[in-house]
Formats: sequence, structure tokens, C-alpha cells
Amino acid sequence: MHLVKGTVELLILTALSRGRRHGYGISTWIRDSSEGVLGLEDAALYQALHRLEARRLIDSEWGVSDNNRRAKFYQLTEAGEKRLHEAAGDWGRYAQAVFKVLDAM
Repeated sequence: MHLVKGTVELLILTALSRGRRHGYGISTWIRDSSEGVLGLEDAALYQALHRLEARRLIDSEWGVSDNNRRAKFYQLTEAGEKRLHEAAGDWGRYAQAVFKVLDAM
């Protein structure tokens, strides 16, 4: 499914609100949480992670994954938590408005 602009960052911040994760873990969490409806291509995921890190909404550090491989782990910063709450509210209002329009059909 095609994601609406801005959704990728919101989904990543939401995944990280559940705890520290590496890129594959973020992608898997989003896919599993959406019951397979939402998926991120690697390029989109890592571009968004770089943008979020540049904006200091997330931090990263190198560690070892469950399968004993070196991986970069990401976590929310305080600013990231604040942005997540703002964005979730915005998206909630947007979704409600879309459903009102659809219900008017």
C-alpha cells in the first residue's frame, strides 16, 4: 500500500516509542502491527531514519542484534517523543476528517 507523505516518519517514531530497535526491527514491527498492510522499502526507511536523526528526533548507537550481527540501534529522544505526540494528534484529526467525508457518501 502506498503511504501518504509524512506517514513514514510517524510510523518510525511510533515503533521507537515501544523501545530501542534496529532498522529491520522497525520495519518488521510496522509490518506486523499493520497485519501486513504497511511495509517500508529499505531505501525509504533508512532515508527517514537519517532525516529523523539529523533533526535530533532520534539517536543511534551501534550494537549487536539478536542474530549476533552488528547493527545500528535507534531510540527516541525527548524531542522525538514530543514530535510523536504532536504528529499523532494531527494524523488522528486528519483521519477523522477523511472518515467524515467517506461517511457522507
